Amino acid sequence: MDQGDAVPIAELWEERRFLLDVAHWMLGDPGAAESVVDEAYQRWYGLSDVARRQVAVPRSWLAKTVGGICLGRLALPGRGAADHEAGHGRQSEVEEEAGRVVLNALESLSTTERAAFVFRAFGMAPGTVADIVGRTEPELAELAERARQWLQSQRTRSTTPQQHDAVVHTVRRACATEDGELLTPSLCPDVTAFFDGGGKVRALTGPVHGSRPVARSLLTLLARRPRTTLTTHSVNGRTGLVARYGRQVAAVISLDVANDRVAQVWVMLNPDKLRSWNQPHADGGAGSDESA
Repeated sequence: MDQGDAVPIAELWEERRFLLDVAHWMLGDPGAAESVVDEAYQRWYGLSDVARRQVAVPRSWLAKTVGGICLGRLALPGRGAADHEAGHGRQSEVEEEAGRVVLNALESLSTTERAAFVFRAFGMAPGTVADIVGRTEPELAELAERARQWLQSQRTRSTTPQQHDAVVHTVRRACATEDGELLTPSLCPDVTAFFDGGGKVRALTGPVHGSRPVARSLLTLLARRPRTTLTTHSVNGRTGLVARYGRQVAAVISLDVANDRVAQVWVMLNPDKLRSWNQPHADGGAGSDESA
């Protein structure tokens, strides 16, 4: 190995963990995920030295390769039984970490919907995802949104608008005051948060699971700083949260509520998708109920 190929151990570990998470969410099985990631690295080292040096971002190349391998495996008949056997013994532990309810709901999606949602949830650029899935970027956006709505319907139980609003106001107050002891009990124990930066900002890559990790992530993201505000606002037809830096909308957060707690958090950070929120008419019609 050339000295220029050396990579810090922390980066190597984080890269492999990222690839394993992508494969696990695609296939729903940790054993199958290990196999896919191993195959991706085999393909990487199967390239010539010259070809490897021409890859500008190895992690992106590996992620694209993992995605392609997963899609190929999903297309195989009888995949489920083989994958279950491969992951036997580790499944319950890993599913607990990865959000068992969401993984089960993903099984109900079509392969392309699942791929569109998972790859976008892990921060892959739209062009890369469209190339993996074999769809145009507008088609990809529609597939990802359809998958998001399906997951929302699977998690959100019968909740009245008043109950929903009460939970959202509590979350806003907890984030505005940086009160983790107030925020954590407002989240379901198996809550999942998705951060969509679209590859345009340094958002978290991959879902975050569990009330305490999600609370820490939100409190870090929304930490009070000069010129930052957090308000309630209608998001996708229900009360959500809008974070601003100055007069610019920096994040739009929708919350799915179940049994008086937040079951899923959807954080939009992609500047392209926030463009409509930053139009003059959007700012003028904010209609926020509370401000930080």
